[in-house]
Parts: sequence; structure tokens; C-alpha cells
Amino acid sequence: MSVYYKDIQEAALKEFEALQSAEALDAFRIKYLGRSGVIAGLFAQLSSIAAEERPKAGKALNELKNTLKDLIDAQQGVLKKHDQKTKGAQFDASLPTTGMPLGRTHILTQVIDEICRIFIGLGFRLFEGPEVETEYRNFAALNINLDHPSRDAFDTFYLEREVVGPRLHVPLLLRSHTSPGQIHVMTKYRPPVAAIVPGKVYRPDATDASHSFMFHQVEGFLVDKNIAFSDLKGVLEAFSKEMFGEKTRIRFRPHYFPFTEPSAEVDVSCIICGGAKRKSTDSKPCSVCKGTGWLEVLGCGMIHPNVFKAVGYPSNTYRGFAFGMGADRIAMLRYGISDIRLFYENDLRFLQQF
Repeated sequence: MSVYYKDIQEAALKEFEALQSAEALDAFRIKYLGRSGVIAGLFAQLSSIAAEERPKAGKALNELKNTLKDLIDAQQGVLKKHDQKTKGAQFDASLPTTGMPLGRTHILTQVIDEICRIFIGLGFRLFEGPEVETEYRNFAALNINLDHPSRDAFDTFYLEREVVGPRLHVPLLLRSHTSPGQIHVMTKYRPPVAAIVPGKVYRPDATDASHSFMFHQVEGFLVDKNIAFSDLKGVLEAFSKEMFGEKTRIRFRPHYFPFTEPSAEVDVSCIICGGAKRKSTDSKPCSVCKGTGWLEVLGCGMIHPNVFKAVGYPSNTYRGFAFGMGADRIAMLRYGISDIRLFYENDLRFLQQF
């Protein structure tokens, strides 16, 4: 069997082995060999494959079709004989059941665990922060001024004020990013420190295919003496190759974040088309990168001196870098998922694919 459609064949064979009735077998046949089935859809996509690769792909697809057809024909014969033998047999209540299906780790949890595993392997320690934060740690300590748009009630879920004293009230909110984890960790520990902080964040965004009012981020930072931007680039390049593949390329684009200076956004070469821009006017652009060859995955930069001032680190002695990424976006890019809402609908047909 050619490498073409190997994953589809493995998935089909695994599904075939779990069939236990004639009804399930017929549903399997319709799914893969029906007029609107998987095989028919793959044949329709052959025209989008490069001309020199099309014969190999077509041959592999025919092999896959014949393999599934032979398996179905053979199993139909087995089931027919079994039905004839058991026809009229009485029900035996003492026979064991087929068992309950086992649960599995949610796709977002898998991705977050994978991100954390990579950075822990690079020497970072795992921390968690509270989802209810003070306005100071979520904004002021991170050099986000009062006039910044993110402090607006339209962009942040503010809660009732916590009473600290007879005349002192502390504004509380649902954290809008995991960056307050920097303040928690740096307030408690002295350098050198390297931390990774995953968690849920909340923003009053209208829900659509790419936005949700609750999603997941992973914050990371490192502080020590003589830390340079080149250290940040090396860490993120190692992460990208481990997360997306050894052939992944990385690029940095200048950007602005209040809590880092200089700041950058990081792109990786498209994991679908390999970062190759389509030159032919006849070929369709990659559906993931839209033909640009790059995917934005995270923001980063050197920690701003005002953040060090807020936690009592002498900025003339220590330097550091920070980065943050959306775990939902990483999962969508890695697995080609086009709608963020699929993560939260609890549809087993979707979740059982991972």
C-alpha cells in the first residue's frame, strides 16, 4: 500500500475491526464506498493533486477501495452464516456484555499537555494562576495603562469589588490573559526563574468560528542575567520544531505589547502546504494559510523594565523574555480545525477523532 491514504486505511481497518452487526457493516459500507462516501470524495480530489503525482495517488486509492470491498464482502458472508446458525437460538442472559466505551482526554487538554511537556523539557517549571484576578496584576503591573482599550468594560469581564478595608476596594475581574502569571511567580521567586503558566482566559467577544468568550492560553517567561533576544528565538524555534515538525521554519515580525520591549509576533511555515506559496494560477491557495505560506502562532518579546519594577527585580541586573500563545489556535492549526466552537459543543463524533 502506497503512503497515499495510509492514515485513512488504518482508520478504516480499526473501525472495521469494531463492527459487530450486519447493520454496522452496512453503515460502514455506505460511509466508505457509497456514492457520497469517503472513497468517492477522495476520487473527486484527485484533480487537485500535482499531475506527476496523480497516477500514484489514483493507484493507491483504487487499492484502498478494493481492500475495503473485499473485507466487506468476506464479512457479509461470515455474518450470513452466523445468522443461519443462531436463528431461533434463545437469549442467554448469562453472557457478558460488550462493555461501555472508554472516555479519553479532551483534544485541548492533549495540546496544552504537549505544549507544557516541550517547555518542561527545555528547563521551564509549570505554574498555575487564579482565574479571578485583581486589576493591578492583570493590567497595571504589566505596564498596561489606564487608557489602554483592553481595560474597557467592553473587553474585560469585571466582577464585584473585593472589600479589603473600610475605605479600600480592589477591582476584581476574570483574567483576560495568562500574563498575570508572570507577576505571581516573579513576586514569589527570585531569579533565575523559568516558568510556563497554562490556563483559561475570558474576554467578552461575540462567539463565532474564530472567537470565544472563554479560551485557553499558555504563558511562558524566563528571567536571569545576560538574557538576550537570541535566547528567546532559540527557545521558540526549538518549541516550533517539536510541536509542528522538524522541517518547520520560523519568522519574527515586529509588533507591540505593553509588557515587552522589543516585541514580536511569531509565524511558522504552514503545516499543510509546507510554507510553499502557490505560483500557478490554476491551483487553489492553501485553505489554512490562504496562500501566504505562514501561520501566526504566538506573541513574544523582552520583558519591559516597568514589569520588573512592579515585582522588585532590578532591571539593571536582570533581563528576561516572555511569550504567550493560544492553545485553541495551536490545536486548530495542528489538526486543521476550522471552527473553535467544536471544542466546546461536547459532540462525541468530533471528540472521538483525537
